[in-house]
Amino acid sequence: MVTQITDPILDIRGLLKTYANGPTALAGVDLQIRKGEIFALLGPNGAGKTTLIGAVCGLVNPSGGTIEAFGLDIRKHWREVRQRIGLVPQELSFDMFDKVIRQVRYSRGMFGCAPDEGKIEEVLKALSLWDKRDEPIRKLSGGMKRRVMIAKALSHEPDLLFLDEPTAGVDVELRRDMWKQIGALRERGTTIILTTHYIEEAEEMADRVGVINKGQILLTDDKTAIMAKLGRTEAVFELAEPMTELPAALATYPVALEDAGRKLVYRGGDGTGKGKREVAELAQDLTRNGIGYTGLDAHESSLEDIFVGLVKQGEKEMAA
Repeated sequence: MVTQITDPILDIRGLLKTYANGPTALAGVDLQIRKGEIFALLGPNGAGKTTLIGAVCGLVNPSGGTIEAFGLDIRKHWREVRQRIGLVPQELSFDMFDKVIRQVRYSRGMFGCAPDEGKIEEVLKALSLWDKRDEPIRKLSGGMKRRVMIAKALSHEPDLLFLDEPTAGVDVELRRDMWKQIGALRERGTTIILTTHYIEEAEEMADRVGVINKGQILLTDDKTAIMAKLGRTEAVFELAEPMTELPAALATYPVALEDAGRKLVYRGGDGTGKGKREVAELAQDLTRNGIGYTGLDAHESSLEDIFVGLVKQGEKEMAA
């Protein structure tokens, strides 16, 4: 289930990466990114997220496939494309003894941009780094160092920004602050692709979500569409008396007995509210048929539930 879009800012087709010692990091990836969106790429460790970013940013040489950015083939127009892309890698990479402002200036110059102190000031202020501009980077906290990495990536005013695990190692308060800053970048027209282990980041910020595992894209779609298509309801009824088998009156419901018949578990719905309605009807049928229960715990699928389910399903299909 991979969404196809027209006039993408980034168009990846059949991307392959196989290393000399055998492992396949990317196995024919197709991915299109809309201009101006925030796209979250989710996947477990080793899924291929960083390899995919590296291929677009010129850090990884693909074994096959094509990548077009801004309508240009990156192999043929490497310099022009790379000047319009920003990257915040997972690993912190700068001179720890240098001052913040000098590192950001240096990054701007690396992309061939003319000096612009006004732009440097704007970037540093947007990331709450202006007061730290003359501090040696080694004296900053981990969260502030992460902000310096973002400032370096924004220094040359990219149209497309990659954030590889941007809030790794950052506390919850700082993480939410950075979410706001990333949202502000999108408001200014920057297209953002982020990888993350924090599913709540995707739920909070992303317009669309992609799931990758073992080098293959399992799904891409709008976040709300994913929830509607794949969302489910789970309800656990704690039965007053254990049951050995389901009565005929409950045969039409997607239910099962668990915990030696002490729990009646409903798993159904379709993300449209059907599950909630059926749970309410099931509760009424239990009462009508004299089946008592002492507790009910119901919840709707989160994006994390859907992500975990897709990864497990994909692994089963690959193993089959």
